[in-house]
Amino acid sequence: MKKLMELASVIEKINAGDRLVLAADEALLDQLPKGNWIAGTIPYFMSEEGGIHTKGKIYVDEIPEFALTVSIKFYSENQLSSIVEDEFENGYSLIIIPAFSKAHVSFAENSKHYPDIFIRPLVGWISGFDLADMGKTSAKVYNGLLGESSDTRAIVMHIELPANKAPIVDIINLFSQSSGDTITFEEVGFGASECLINGMRRNLSEYLLENNIDTKLPMVADYCGAMINTSFSGIDVDKKSVSFYAPVFRDIEYRMAGPVTNYVSSFNKKVLDLDITPVFTCNCILNYLYSELEGKKTANITGPITFGEIAYQLLNQTLVYLKIEDLE
Repeated sequence: MKKLMELASVIEKINAGDRLVLAADEALLDQLPKGNWIAGTIPYFMSEEGGIHTKGKIYVDEIPEFALTVSIKFYSENQLSSIVEDEFENGYSLIIIPAFSKAHVSFAENSKHYPDIFIRPLVGWISGFDLADMGKTSAKVYNGLLGESSDTRAIVMHIELPANKAPIVDIINLFSQSSGDTITFEEVGFGASECLINGMRRNLSEYLLENNIDTKLPMVADYCGAMINTSFSGIDVDKKSVSFYAPVFRDIEYRMAGPVTNYVSSFNKKVLDLDITPVFTCNCILNYLYSELEGKKTANITGPITFGEIAYQLLNQTLVYLKIEDLE
């Protein structure tokens, strides 16, 4: 089951021992009893009726009944690389990290270098808050077993599956590289001033402004055929610097994305072509804002609209999903 529910109904499910991954406004999550659940703060969702902003309901993602065991654990910034050690031999792990925390930055910059990170599926999202509350509050995650929240640590639920079940993680990214200039960086980070444009050193902010680049579109890198986005957070004209919602990496070739004319119709076609029934999905807040998804239905996909998506590493302007297939 994956849907928005009233607080009282969620409390009933927790008290019944259901294993849940939740998303909602902090005021609702603070009222939940202890139990087998994890959660992150966010008031934006893909619902059965379409994109919605609400602080009055909780999004409930129920762990499949056939899952054998779940374990729940907080991870500090310095413990994130040990997530793999706690994974079940056959299963997957769901991670939620509070936005703008040190854990967020550390995971984004280092996760692809964690030993054995790509052996078993690790999916999840970056928790956030109402954009109207920017600067007034912090994103949080919740450990239902302990009844504790944190704005500094990641929360992970490890899920064990029977031997005849195979978890598969994938992404839906409507963006692809344009035929424009190649952009490379010499430092890893969530911001940059200098870069190389077609091998020539340039100030990135000046380049973007001089060329009237639409920064609602991400930069896209081709990782062995997988298109991975890095989205722009802002341009500081005075400091001549640019900030991103995910880090750029050294020696990776980025190009600006080509425009997507109709996000909803393009997305729905891609989902229908895949014919997926995922057990977990999340989509990016930038897709929600820039493509004006409020009230618009995205095929049969429901889930939180997040400050970042995780499929082994931090992603932007992407939908992440996990499905479970039966093995013969």
